[in-house]
Amino acid sequence: MISISEAISIVKTSGRPLLKSTVKSVEKAGGYELFEDILSPINMPPFRQSAMDGYALHLHEDLNYTLIDEVKAGDGHQPELKKGEAVRIFTGAPVPDSANAIMMQEKVAINGDTITIEHQIALAHNIRPLGEQVKAGDIALKKGTKLTPAAIGYLISLGITKVSVFKKPNIAIVTTGNELIEAGQDLPYGKIYESNSKMLLSALYNLKFYDVTLYKVEDDYNKTLSILSEALKHNDLVMITGGISVGDYDFVGKALIELKVEQLFYKVKQKPGKPLFYGKKEDTQVFALPGNPAAALSCFYVYVYIALQQMMEREALELPRVQAKAVNSFTKKGDRPQFLKGIYGDGEVKILDGQNSSMLQTFALSNALVFAPEQVRSIVPGDTLEIILLPN
Repeated sequence: MISISEAISIVKTSGRPLLKSTVKSVEKAGGYELFEDILSPINMPPFRQSAMDGYALHLHEDLNYTLIDEVKAGDGHQPELKKGEAVRIFTGAPVPDSANAIMMQEKVAINGDTITIEHQIALAHNIRPLGEQVKAGDIALKKGTKLTPAAIGYLISLGITKVSVFKKPNIAIVTTGNELIEAGQDLPYGKIYESNSKMLLSALYNLKFYDVTLYKVEDDYNKTLSILSEALKHNDLVMITGGISVGDYDFVGKALIELKVEQLFYKVKQKPGKPLFYGKKEDTQVFALPGNPAAALSCFYVYVYIALQQMMEREALELPRVQAKAVNSFTKKGDRPQFLKGIYGDGEVKILDGQNSSMLQTFALSNALVFAPEQVRSIVPGDTLEIILLPN
């Protein structure tokens, strides 16, 4: 059995970035990161553009101008302005080449086909120049940029429809146990509804990992072997819930040995989640998580999260950790370090009741894991605690 710090260190040093690319349509690429620099195919804006509703002028010394035409957004014609002439123009409309400034409409008096501006203005006033945002051939967004909604809109405004992005890992979630049935069915005596797979799937979706396959296997060695063999072949990361302990019907450990999965550690001195397995087969990482739901989710946030971030070559591998003051008392049982569910806000954290590894009700209310080290036996109000902020 190893320490939490040793286990985290092994996960950090054993994984590596995927460094694979895939092509996505821009509108479906949200949350992905660019695999290569994107060069702009056009100037943006692609023409001299009016920044507001007003009048485009060919400047001269007088404040009076002759109004000769109108240009709306989307118009393609090019009125020719002589000195002292103006055209009515609207926001986003193309500015005629012969116009050299725009006066906003609030500062213009109209008298028939003559307009009078309030004061002289500078050249290029209220004109967005050609290529003000980006010029054709220049880098629009750099490799590694995360595609936010604003980035998606920006790329589409440049006419870009497909992008090469860093491929996200293919992930398998394998649940084991004869006692498990799907929600929505009648619940026979001795059975429980299987929640771990959907819980972990939701955690992955929340982190924008969508390429996930769910497998369910009964407590049968040959079936366990077959399902795990398939999952290892087709995925970059495999998460297994349950079946990793040493009971008569826990077949996961034996199957992993037969499949030649290298064990990097098994069992961590922690609560919940002591029977945690981490290993590799070639480039596929394997986490065998405890079957108890709260333990499985705690291990996901503390360990699996690191592997996922490392695959995407992100700098911050762990969830954020901050210091907080305890607002209530808690007595820790046993000598193992614990991850306790809590509610954090304004620099304070409340440790919740119901910390059993099989219970999700408390976890459902929490937004943080409170770390209670091995040497801590009790917590009192005012104690400074380290907490892990959950991505909820």
